[in-house]
Amino acid sequence: MITKIDNAIKYGRQHGGFGIQILYPGLIRPELNDSGFATIGRIDHARITPGTLIPMHPHQDDEILTYLRSGKVKHLDSEGYTDVISNQKLMLMNAGARYAHEERVLEDGGVLEGLQIFIRPETAGLPPQVQFHQLPEIYSKNHWRKIAGKAADYPLQVRSNTWLMDLRLEAGEAILLPEAPAENCTFLFYVFDGKIKINENIGLDAGESALVEMESPTFRANQTSDILLFITQTTGDHFDDGMYSGNLHS
Repeated sequence: MITKIDNAIKYGRQHGGFGIQILYPGLIRPELNDSGFATIGRIDHARITPGTLIPMHPHQDDEILTYLRSGKVKHLDSEGYTDVISNQKLMLMNAGARYAHEERVLEDGGVLEGLQIFIRPETAGLPPQVQFHQLPEIYSKNHWRKIAGKAADYPLQVRSNTWLMDLRLEAGEAILLPEAPAENCTFLFYVFDGKIKINENIGLDAGESALVEMESPTFRANQTSDILLFITQTTGDHFDDGMYSGNLHS
């Protein structure tokens, strides 16, 4: 089954130079009574002007991936880590029991556009930690690249049965989904930018996505497109009451 998630389901927020479109993927399945879908709690697509400060604020029991495609941000957190995040440097904040951070969008990086992704951990109260990863290339052209997941061959480690990959699919090229890393997995195919056709009959524009269950469709790029792929084991353990990743209906 393929379920398209269009931009109409997103919640928009704008405050000064800070703008986000929030996707709660579970809302397309009202019968689940869950704003998230299995371990995928929430996806924020952000566009933020240079010089904007997001002041120190708390997180609890969220696994938070910062994935930028443009701009630079200076990170500072309660664990004592500071670094500059960009489209070639990723950050995963495993918030655990207690964690706080602030972000400042740097002037020399231009407008920031990227995703902040809230994944549900297996259980509450895990130790807080921060991970960084330097990508050898900004884009992975026409090939799935492992970003974060619960497996040794993923550069950033997620503390639940969740796996994330990305690629840049060039115009006219086609690709299939990668092999599922476990049983009972569902794929969320997110178009960050571009235009994609699924099986020649379902179109996805920038910001739109599709849940793919028990199928192996063909994805073709009508124009060069940047893609992020989420894989979640629907039967895996996950904590549904994280500060941002948690179920809004609980």
